[in-house]
Amino acid sequence: AVARRVHLPGFVEERDKAALISGADGLLYPSLYEGFGFPIVEAQLCGTPVLCADSSSLPEVAGAGALLVDATDTEALATAIERLVTDEGLRSRLVDAGRVNAQRFTWERAAEQVLSALEAVGNGRR
Repeated sequence: AVARRVHLPGFVEERDKAALISGADGLLYPSLYEGFGFPIVEAQLCGTPVLCADSSSLPEVAGAGALLVDATDTEALATAIERLVTDEGLRSRLVDAGRVNAQRFTWERAAEQVLSALEAVGNGRR
């Protein structure tokens, strides 16, 4: 039964990501180390509920828009996955909070922050 519902697609072309993520019941991202976590924001923008690890940068990136779990605790992970796919109220809250959270991350805002940092360095501030 699980094999019919869980898809491990491997590499996904950029043009196919939004359709794949939008059609998913959820994004499971139990990564133990991430520099940022773009897939979380992509899923949130697509209105897909997110379950991710409670470590590394992921809680900061996910904000209130994800169910966080200790990715090294397989029982907790299994319980969280079950909650994600069966609890409609939780799913709805995660989708709403995820859409709000994802708005924090725009290329314009990133460019403004990089420019501000460069200006600060150029003016001798840190």
